[in-house]
Amino acid sequence: MSLLVVGLSHRSAPVSVLERAALNADTQAKLLQDTLAAEPAAEAAVLATCNRIELYADVDKFHAGVAELSTLLAQHSGVGLEELTPYLYVHYEDRAVHHLFSVACGLDSMVVGEGQILGQIKDTLARAQELHSAGKLLNDLFQQALRVGKRAHSETGIDRAGQSLVTFGLEQLAAGQSVDAWAQGKRALVIGAGSMSSLAAATLARAGVAEVVVANRTVERADRLVALLEENYGHSLNEAGTAARAVAMDAVADELTRADVAISCTGATGLVLTAEAIRSAVAGRTPTAGSEVPGSTTPAAGKAGSDSRSAETVRGGFSVEGEAAVAGFDAAALEQHGAWVDNAPGEQVRLSEAETIAALAVAGRVPEMRRERTPEPVRQVALALLDLAMPRDVDAAAHRIDGVRLVDIESLADASADAPMAADVDLVRTIVADEVAAFGAAQRAAHITPTVVALRTMAADVVASEIARLDGRLPGLDEKQRAEITQTVRRVVDKLLHAPTVRVKQLAAEPGGAGYADALRTLFDLDQETVAAVSRATPHEAEGKNRGPA
Repeated sequence: MSLLVVGLSHRSAPVSVLERAALNADTQAKLLQDTLAAEPAAEAAVLATCNRIELYADVDKFHAGVAELSTLLAQHSGVGLEELTPYLYVHYEDRAVHHLFSVACGLDSMVVGEGQILGQIKDTLARAQELHSAGKLLNDLFQQALRVGKRAHSETGIDRAGQSLVTFGLEQLAAGQSVDAWAQGKRALVIGAGSMSSLAAATLARAGVAEVVVANRTVERADRLVALLEENYGHSLNEAGTAARAVAMDAVADELTRADVAISCTGATGLVLTAEAIRSAVAGRTPTAGSEVPGSTTPAAGKAGSDSRSAETVRGGFSVEGEAAVAGFDAAALEQHGAWVDNAPGEQVRLSEAETIAALAVAGRVPEMRRERTPEPVRQVALALLDLAMPRDVDAAAHRIDGVRLVDIESLADASADAPMAADVDLVRTIVADEVAAFGAAQRAAHITPTVVALRTMAADVVASEIARLDGRLPGLDEKQRAEITQTVRRVVDKLLHAPTVRVKQLAAEPGGAGYADALRTLFDLDQETVAAVSRATPHEAEGKNRGPA
């Protein structure tokens, strides 16, 4: 069996395609089930984030695996295979490992070095384990990817090159000002109560906004987030503190008329803020102080298909826990709230395919294929909008409304392409290369373990058979003599097997070493079924059963 990944991301596909291909939690579960039911796949996992959708599988046939996984992605995303295929990329075996490790380190992120992807990888593994779609290969792979990502953040300065999409988006809205200076005294509306929305609310409160209003379909979830904000930010930053309150989704239009900045990241498929609602919200309003910024952002589509949270506080980084720790927020409570919301049922609304396509008619583009931009005149901004959702929550036409500044997933991709790369990126690439080589060696060495265990099992059976025959020929042996003879025979067998088994493990760990297992089975005439039975056993059982000293 071999590792295969088929996927698309912001590097390979326009946002309009990513937007339509976004998978909700139920669709991801069905995709995993159907992948396991497909003939070429034995294990499967889906990594779905705001800018990538990837299907990982352990397959026994490369070409059949690519065809099957591509077809399944098309079926479950609702994007036709012919349309989807040009945007798909394929990685196999070591290249697939290299790709995931690079993703885990933030090298393949829209904002290079961001730490949120670690939380998304952790969620991917947890989902695959819960659905029993991850076996030994994918468990080992994703656990190692998490370790590699953490190592990259702890041993290099990759965090200096990356930040969360929330922070990066707010920097784009601030347009040259510091986020703290830009946010002072503003009234903020946060739509959604998942992990990304929780991070946005905490970041705004830390920056010094006067009020944070949290809107969510289930008010109870908004209330939980508000309670956390009040506990941490009520009077900790300034004399007045940051006020926080929760409202239902039907109050969004009214709250928008009072908001200076709105951040939206929900699981809805349709638009949450239409151009008409936004135009009504800013009608007759005077921009707040300090809101003069260069012209509008490039229109775009985008919708964060999965909320993101990181399981570790990384040095200088901006993962959910990392940024919360910097802000003095109760990081554990924030992540617990995000997990509670993200795993709760009943939040998503699915439109018909025709309605969805009509709502997503604005064409996207590949971020790398950016058109040249000319400086635009300074604009007065009454309402700043940050859309971190996929499919998008905010109508892309909002950028044409006077007094509105919109930043969304595609404009963030465009802006991040202009950001300078950190020197530490090269160090991270070296770490990834080393870890890929180590993982491959470990997997190849593990591949021969069942054969070695089967060989030792056969040797133990031969010893037992010969001792039984000796008992028949020399029935007068006392227990002490019999035990000494048995131990001597076992020591001889172990010493004869020690050097070849140790050496074959070393050779098998090298590239191209897979053939040594076949040679060992042939030389010692080992039963393939016996080897397969050992392979199906747990590692503890395989190592412990009939094993003599090395």
